Amino acid sequence: MPRPAVGPHRATRGDSGFYAALPDFADFAEFTDPAHYRAAPDGWQVVVTDIEGSTRAIAEGRYKDVNMLAAAGIVGVLNAAGGTEVPFVFGGDGATLLVPPDAGEAVRRALAALASLARTGFDLRLRVGMVPVGDLARQGRPVNVARFAISPGNHLALFAGGGAELAAALIKDADGGGTYRLPEADDSEGLDLSGLSCRWEPLQARNGVMLSLLAQATDASPEAAAAAYRAVMEGVVAIIGGSPDAGNPVSDASLTFRWPPSGLGLEARALSAGAPSWPLRIRLHAESLMQWLAIHLNLSAGAFDVKRYRAELRLNADYRRFDDTLRLVVDCAPGQADSIERFLQARRDTGAIAFGTHRSDSALMTCLVFSLQSSGHIHFIDGSGGGFTLASRQLKAQLAEGPAAGTR
Repeated sequence: MPRPAVGPHRATRGDSGFYAALPDFADFAEFTDPAHYRAAPDGWQVVVTDIEGSTRAIAEGRYKDVNMLAAAGIVGVLNAAGGTEVPFVFGGDGATLLVPPDAGEAVRRALAALASLARTGFDLRLRVGMVPVGDLARQGRPVNVARFAISPGNHLALFAGGGAELAAALIKDADGGGTYRLPEADDSEGLDLSGLSCRWEPLQARNGVMLSLLAQATDASPEAAAAAYRAVMEGVVAIIGGSPDAGNPVSDASLTFRWPPSGLGLEARALSAGAPSWPLRIRLHAESLMQWLAIHLNLSAGAFDVKRYRAELRLNADYRRFDDTLRLVVDCAPGQADSIERFLQARRDTGAIAFGTHRSDSALMTCLVFSLQSSGHIHFIDGSGGGFTLASRQLKAQLAEGPAAGTR
């Protein structure tokens, strides 16, 4: 796993503006550059949400529930943190975030309420927990953070150093997770999931395959890990056409908005937070009808410009991520998917990486909307039918197996 060197800025323990103050970068190809990363303050905490039994839920056809609940974890923490900018990474069946000390108590309450909503509203068990950055750093696993600008005013976090990975392992550990895992609340009252939206239809693959891909470097040295990740990214980009944006699942051709949206029931179930949902459903149906009319008639409402919004959807699509694991969703031809998998296997045969992939014919897009008027919206992408969750099975099997046979 990569442990990029920490730059000259070292935040103080109480620096709640740590993430907002990070210098950003706009070319994802630079995600391994240590100059972009800074060590998180010791007083901050890594937040982990993870859906237990997500593979089983996906086998039952509930992958939309899984994605929605994973995105809800991000929205709930962001709302609990108030105006503080919080770094986050969406994982498909969970999420990883970083919160400052002054937001800790509010975030704990939100996470406990979210776990209750998962059980009562989705019939899923959600593991939630918080691990101090200082505890991880003392184990030699720092949390180094970078700030990737996907469009003006919209940023995604990248985590390196091994700390985020260790935090997730601690929360998921059936025996040792008790130290950091949070109990479920009695109910989900007070949970604020405003901004969570699931109104676009699944994105159909324009080229035939929606490939979800996970890759993890097997050499712990920062230089070797960075080289391994660069090679994977460059290899995938070369196969899908040479343009970093060539595999973006979002395009005018793939965007479909119908009324009522097929995901509106999920949105209502999440936003109701256990309260009677019929008043909310009426409001959401009215809102989505206005949205459908604006989109299909190419109208603008106040500062909401439909043409601008559709263009921003592509820019603000979160289909490339890094949190001690490289995560990609790419729209590609079947032959390109074959080539990518052969390329990844060749990299594994050298001992450089472990990987996992999953193919589907579409991708899900779950949205986080801060403000349509100010272009503040981010769209989480995962392959339909299980995407990252099912790809992780192959990745975990390879990590458990150890180096490929040819490198032993």
